[in-house]
Amino acid sequence: MTSKGATSSGGGDDGATKRNSKKPQYSRFTQQELPACKPILTPGWVITTFIFIGIIFIPIGLVSLFASERVVEIVDRYDEDCIPAKYSEDMVAFIQSSKTNKTCSRTLTVPKLMKSPVYVYYQLDNFYQNHRRYVKSRSDKQLRSKAYASETSTCAPEATTGNGSAIVPCGLIAWSLFNDTYGFSVNKKALEVSKKNIAWKSDKESKFGSDVFPKNFQSGGLIGGGKLDSSKPLSEQEDLMVWMRTAALPTFRKLYGKIEVDLEADEKITVVIQNNYNTYGFGGKKKLVISTTSWIGGKNDFLGIAYLMVGGMCLFLAISFILMYVIRPRPLGDPSFLSWNRNPAGHFN
Repeated sequence: MTSKGATSSGGGDDGATKRNSKKPQYSRFTQQELPACKPILTPGWVITTFIFIGIIFIPIGLVSLFASERVVEIVDRYDEDCIPAKYSEDMVAFIQSSKTNKTCSRTLTVPKLMKSPVYVYYQLDNFYQNHRRYVKSRSDKQLRSKAYASETSTCAPEATTGNGSAIVPCGLIAWSLFNDTYGFSVNKKALEVSKKNIAWKSDKESKFGSDVFPKNFQSGGLIGGGKLDSSKPLSEQEDLMVWMRTAALPTFRKLYGKIEVDLEADEKITVVIQNNYNTYGFGGKKKLVISTTSWIGGKNDFLGIAYLMVGGMCLFLAISFILMYVIRPRPLGDPSFLSWNRNPAGHFN
């Protein structure tokens, strides 16, 4: 009896071991035995594929280039020209002084008819909004709701004032808000620049709260950039929303506003600039951009050139393979001897 009981107990242990085993169960998926497409790249297939890609990409590239050429764009760099000659050796002193006159007047000529809406951008060069510490210096909770006004743990070094009061909006991104301003006129008639709907709809509806108002902003001894209207909620301050959508590259453009009237060819646009933003301390550049748009957006030759290059290279390779196949053809092996044709599971017998 004892011997039989011991034998029975051992059998039970073996069954439990099998049940608790971590060895994966067999499946066609894990063993890579599922049906699969395994094409044979014959010369005909390769040449046909390259020709097809070339025929598709080249027209797309031409259409993209044509659309880009239709965009009328005026780019004016003003950061150096708007510095008086006596400050040319110390531009930082000029921009940081509260006693210097920052007003600067520029005249731009419209090269071709610019149909409304005409978009006004400011462009900054050598400004790294993608810096890790800069990107993290903000509080999304605080921007969304008044209930999180004191949530400034991620906003260092612009989190609180000297007496410990929370800054709203806090962080380096908001603190460095762009604050140059532009006034436009044609033939001494002012051009209105609309700032309505220049920010993303998702930002206005979801990321910036209608009950959050600026508080203690730019009130310290060191001023970083633009000020905000404390009587307006953040959901209505679209300049801030545009600025806080950080750029991925050190050269970027951000939308300043829209001119809702057509600009005729050869018209002279007088631009009065308040040159307030300090890019001189880090060797940055400032440019004013006035541009129309097309179905692909602003002026962008790179997209069309990229399509043309890829399409042209595919056609070149297709022609090369055709010549090689005609001049020095090579016999193909019998595909029936391939392993997956002899055994659909992909294994040798």
